[in-house]
Amino acid sequence: MTQDDPSQNEPQSEMTTTGGFLGWIERIGNKLPDPATLFLMGTLGIMVLSAVAVAMDWSVTHELPRVVEGSDEVVWEVQYETTTVTLEDGTTEERDVPKVSQPTSLLTAEGIYWLLKNLVKNFMEFPPLGIVLVGMIGIGLAERVGLVAVLLKYLMLLVPRALLTPAMVFLGIMSSMGIDAGYVVLPPLAAMLYRAVGRSPMAGIAAVFAGVAAGFNANLFITGLDPMLAKFTQEGAQVLDASYEVAATCNWWFAIASTFVITLAGWFTTSVFVERRFKRAAPEDGGPVPVTDEELKAQEIKPEEKSALLWAFGSLGLVLAIVVASVLIPGWALHGTDGPFEKWVGRIVPILFFCFTVPSLVYGVRIKTIRNDKDAAKMMVDAIAAMAPIIVLAFFAAQFIECFQYSGLDRMAALAGGQALGKAELETGVLIVAFIAVTVSFNMFVGSMSAKYAMFAPIFVPMFMLVGISPELTQAAYRIGDSVSNIITPLNAYLIIVLVFMRQVMPKAGMGTLIATMLPYTIVFGIVWTLLILGWIELGWDLGKDGPLTYDPLR
Repeated sequence: MTQDDPSQNEPQSEMTTTGGFLGWIERIGNKLPDPATLFLMGTLGIMVLSAVAVAMDWSVTHELPRVVEGSDEVVWEVQYETTTVTLEDGTTEERDVPKVSQPTSLLTAEGIYWLLKNLVKNFMEFPPLGIVLVGMIGIGLAERVGLVAVLLKYLMLLVPRALLTPAMVFLGIMSSMGIDAGYVVLPPLAAMLYRAVGRSPMAGIAAVFAGVAAGFNANLFITGLDPMLAKFTQEGAQVLDASYEVAATCNWWFAIASTFVITLAGWFTTSVFVERRFKRAAPEDGGPVPVTDEELKAQEIKPEEKSALLWAFGSLGLVLAIVVASVLIPGWALHGTDGPFEKWVGRIVPILFFCFTVPSLVYGVRIKTIRNDKDAAKMMVDAIAAMAPIIVLAFFAAQFIECFQYSGLDRMAALAGGQALGKAELETGVLIVAFIAVTVSFNMFVGSMSAKYAMFAPIFVPMFMLVGISPELTQAAYRIGDSVSNIITPLNAYLIIVLVFMRQVMPKAGMGTLIATMLPYTIVFGIVWTLLILGWIELGWDLGKDGPLTYDPLR
């Protein structure tokens, strides 16, 4: 699905289920406002809540856990700060008093003036906005010149028949490098490939759709998604620790492992549940369909596409060589460190921009989809135009986040919730499983990945930090919960597109058919991925480069 496209919440009235739990979910989900409206409502809600909190004199006393020396007992101690107190005789003295957080009302003249003064600034400094727009210039260009489509098609044609299913799931996972290209390019190609080898095209569509949507947060490489999520996580972490920084590579090792684990889980699910269901069905019911010569020919890659692809790979190799040299050679742009991370870690987005843009320009010129600079510029403009919903969403999300921070309610909620969780002494694994379940449930009602995390990060990241869970681990758990239900939520606009592909091979297919076909993937992926992260925690491995599992609240 378009992880950040607010339009996915638009009702799809012509394709709704009529009853049962899934029908209820769809009806409720379609009645929800657009995410931009949700953020506007959230901002207004924060303004009201801040005034109520002030009126009720709500405050939260800071407490932190401490291990009693010589034992495993943990006690919570009130934190103190030094402040100047005015005595009755007018003199002042320094005293240590309990450290307390109190709210600031936005429904005052000062609060409203602050919002008006910072309205534009909040929007312009919204961390993920620039990341998404810069990334989409390069990725959008690659899609529009045809590079992404031919590359995916070329890889699929090289796959041995015995490994067709795991290859479909794997390519679906890896297609997140091209954001939404996999949704449009891979399902019809998968259907044709399965038909060509005498297997159910419905199984091919299901396998690749599971990889694209349910495996969205796994990949062998850093994608544009990683720095965007890292920014949200960092914003949440800095609610408690102003100096905390989150690297775009913080979940990289876990994402690599997830790619292989989810590929195997998708292979198992397709073979055991999906393909077995359609294997003996008639062609019109999703069973194997005789392939035509025209369909086989459509899978072929033209000589000019092969030549252009080689040129594109050559230019990509040149870009990567320059990047590697810049990292390794002293005195070059990316050599050394910048703050706590190596320079190249913080420059992932510009690197991805050039890794997409240069090969795309070379490919477009060779294949003649780009004949002059105006063609290239127009394609980049079209790519940014497609991001208009993101820009609107970012405006309202930025106001919500900044108002939440200004009111102090974000920090107070994190402190109160974190202290309650800490005193409950729940195991880390229990908290992670619960958070994954919350994310899965919320995904059924709010489809946009960034919209959900913009709401979750300021609360859950600092809350979990107080009980020793790192921001990077909270982010990894969120990514699992967000992914596994993408293939069954009615709010995924791409369900309609996949349903169209399914109807080309199974004319009677409906939304119920699609959800029933994909539900086994959600269940299996959810179980397997949760077990993977719990095992990862047990082994104590870092989640990625600069991706620790734990956080010391006393640091």
